[in-house]
This record gives sequence, C-alpha cells and structure tokens, in this order.
Amino acid sequence: MKKSTFVAMLLGTVGGILFALGMCMTLIPEWNAFRPGVIMGVTGAAVLLVMVLVWRKMEDKAPIKLSGKTIGAILIGVIGALLFGVGMCLTMVWSHMVPGILIGVVGIVVLLCLIPFIKGLK
Repeated sequence: MKKSTFVAMLLGTVGGILFALGMCMTLIPEWNAFRPGVIMGVTGAAVLLVMVLVWRKMEDKAPIKLSGKTIGAILIGVIGALLFGVGMCLTMVWSHMVPGILIGVVGIVVLLCLIPFIKGLK
C-alpha cells in the first residue's frame, strides 16, 4: 500500500467518523447535544477537506481548478445529498414514511445525474 493511500484512508476514516457522530449528535434530540454535534460535524468536514488536499499533494496532482463545471458538479452533489438526507430524516426521525421515501428517491436520482454530468454520454 502506498503511503498516500494509507494517509488518505486514515484521515478519511477519522473525518468520516467525526462527521457522522456530529450529525447524530445534532439530529437525535434525546442526546441533547446540538451545539457540540455541530462543532464535531464541522471538525469532521474539515478533516475530510484536509484529507483531499494532503492526498492530492502526496500524489503530485495539480490543485483543483474551479470552473463552471466544477461548481455545477459540487452544487448538484450538495443538493442531491441534502435531498437524500431530508428523505431519511422524514422517514426515520419524524415518521413521515411516504414523503420521506419520495424525497429520498429524488435525492438518489439527482446524485445519479452526476455521472453523466461529469463523465459525459458516449
């Protein structure tokens, strides 16, 4: 295993766990830990961002250039993930099964639209 892959795996695991635990802390009212959850979630997101930057540096890849297509792909990904998450929350937290499933499926479809948007159709 290359050193860059190991570092990316380690930082990705730590960042993902911090982010997921932070989201659980904010979304589960019984835990009564909204503010610490937000702090932990933001810390996890920052670790994941650092992981991408460190991995790209270790692999000698050029920095990510922000173009219209890159910003569009980011927006599509964020909107799809938010729709998917709202659907899951509606289903699991607030017991609105049908609207939650429908919104979650719309989120999945939006995320699937990323593939032809980034790779293109041949």
